[in-house]
Amino acid sequence: MSCTTVLVGKGASNDGSTMISRTDDGGFDVKKLIVVEPKDQPKKYKSVISHAEIPLPEEPMRYTSSPSVDPKHGIWAATGINAANVGMTATETITSNPRVLAADPLVVYQKAKSRREKDVPGGIGEEDIVVLVLPYIRTAREGVLRLASLLEQYGTYEMNGIAFNDKDEVWWMETIGGHHWMARRIPDDSVVICPNQFGMDGFDMEDAFGAQEANLCSADLREFIADNRLDLNQDGAFDPRAVFGSHSDMDHIYNTPRAWFMGRFLTPRSHVWDGPNAEFTPESDNIPWSLVPDRKVAVEDVIWLLSGHYQGTPYDPYLHQDTGMRGKYRSIGINRTGVTSICQIRSDAPEAVRGVEWICFGSTTFSAFLPVYPQVPSMPKYLSDVTTDVSTGNLYWSSRLIGALTDPVYASAIQPVERYQNAVLVRGRQLLREYDAKAAEAAGKKDPAALEKVLTEANRKLADMAREETDRALGQILLEASRHMKNGYNRADN
Repeated sequence: MSCTTVLVGKGASNDGSTMISRTDDGGFDVKKLIVVEPKDQPKKYKSVISHAEIPLPEEPMRYTSSPSVDPKHGIWAATGINAANVGMTATETITSNPRVLAADPLVVYQKAKSRREKDVPGGIGEEDIVVLVLPYIRTAREGVLRLASLLEQYGTYEMNGIAFNDKDEVWWMETIGGHHWMARRIPDDSVVICPNQFGMDGFDMEDAFGAQEANLCSADLREFIADNRLDLNQDGAFDPRAVFGSHSDMDHIYNTPRAWFMGRFLTPRSHVWDGPNAEFTPESDNIPWSLVPDRKVAVEDVIWLLSGHYQGTPYDPYLHQDTGMRGKYRSIGINRTGVTSICQIRSDAPEAVRGVEWICFGSTTFSAFLPVYPQVPSMPKYLSDVTTDVSTGNLYWSSRLIGALTDPVYASAIQPVERYQNAVLVRGRQLLREYDAKAAEAAGKKDPAALEKVLTEANRKLADMAREETDRALGQILLEASRHMKNGYNRADN
């Protein structure tokens, strides 16, 4: 799965919240947003792709999930926030190199060749990870440690990056080969940008094998690097990206330009991103993984990044005049995105409303981000009642329709799209302000049922608002697209 991830430390955000976000670019996978209750969590998990069977701990927590509507390839839960207000997004597909994969091969399912043999299960992967981890963790660090134990026991069949956040910390974890891994706590003042590459460009081995304050890794990682002569670094510096990642021509078209675009937005004053004296270009391999932004970052900034298509540059595929560079690089907001979420954990909010999940279906360039409260027994049908049949009765398919209609008539239709996106954000924030206060009052009375009722009502109003704005926008954009049909003529014949 090709995705883009943005992580925000609590000191880098405008309101002291932590944020983890990712576009799930899964090949037009139809998605929905649901709540998984403890009774619905399996006791034993079986992967569809790898056929791995994994027993699960007792007493799982409630959590939100954005699974595939068609389960034939597995759950693919993608992202969520659990009852302990811990967020998770999994996974960002990342790159590796032949040296690493030869030393620690990926664990691939092997079907028996005869009746006398048995199938050999593969490892775990993006299909499985949220279900295996999120219901059982109470901090972001615990998420790293639980997933690490699973990777070491079962292995993985792909290279992945995984993010966790709680009210204080954000952790980023990257897999290395079939069984190894490393993770870092994101500096509070920083934003991390990950565009489908092995991202970490620094790691404190002394901390990882000592106090473990901000660095964690496989217990044998030092020996793994030394025994397989993986270290390419000079002068004693340790750059994990050089050791475990890739350096290919395809990276320069598909991956590094996205990092350049995001870094350019976050640090326009601290670094030079354009012109003959640029420190970094779209094809630079050394774009920092972690940046201290020039100003505080709000949810709207993360949305802008995840919706990016190189606007303001010669590479924008929607430029009216082509200078020879239009559409050269892979955009962040693309046509095949199924779901995008921002898991925001607000440290200054009451525990009952600490977590907010900003959900977006379809291409982020044209879709709206809707905030919802995750601490509820179920999600409104407008978000959860999705089938593989196209329908304007849910946000997923309506978002896909808006994107498909807008794309060919971008110049004339983008204005109603932007008005729609802003309307959902403004009205969504207004409802959050209203129901934060109502939920705090209900929580103060120590009445869980009353609190749950308030949050359920809030989500219903948020979904109703989204439907109203989405239907209005869809009508406007359909009219605009109809005006630009090829079989139109100026002569009136009505």
